[in-house]
Amino acid sequence: MDDKRYLLNLISEGEHQQQDFKYRVSDAVKLAKSVSAFANTEGGRLLIGVRDDGHLSGVRSEEEIYMMHQAAYRYCRPEASIKFDTYHVEGRTIVVTTVPPSDRRPICAVDETGRGRAYIRIADENIVASPVHLAIWRESQRQQGAMMAYSETVVHLLDTIRGRTLTLNQLVRASHVPRRQVITLLARLIRFRVVRWEHVEQQFVFSLVDE
Repeated sequence: MDDKRYLLNLISEGEHQQQDFKYRVSDAVKLAKSVSAFANTEGGRLLIGVRDDGHLSGVRSEEEIYMMHQAAYRYCRPEASIKFDTYHVEGRTIVVTTVPPSDRRPICAVDETGRGRAYIRIADENIVASPVHLAIWRESQRQQGAMMAYSETVVHLLDTIRGRTLTLNQLVRASHVPRRQVITLLARLIRFRVVRWEHVEQQFVFSLVDE
């Protein structure tokens, strides 16, 4: 398959969970958010030099390519794995940037002040990860054979959720359990597929898996 056909096939998929279009790269910090989101989710690719409507615009300068490297290696912490493939189609240069899922989550996008935020990819959007996601990633590093202990607090939390779909703040208020403890327990319950999370109307909500 030649370069043009390959790119057109990718573009025909549109933007989705594992693909994003970037018309141009003018801000390495902003691009780092996309790298973070892909690395923290299922991986994905950025088509640099492609407009939102799928038309080829091309990468315009070496500076844009430099900023792509900066996004992964300077403005992501820890550094994200990333691969750049360059294609030449119709006199334009298109860069396909592939980001694999990371085994060192969270990968945080860092701004000029040094502040880092982790992102996840939901549909075609990069969303700031919730405190529960951060705890889920910590949980994933725990011993795989660990058991879920159903303490009185866990049972109370499950009873509070039962039959409802609640945000983190709503669950903390309704359960009267300290926020930090709720976050830790939610992460554990999600790990053991007792509770699920969803992103609904710009917020994360939690409910029981068996309901």
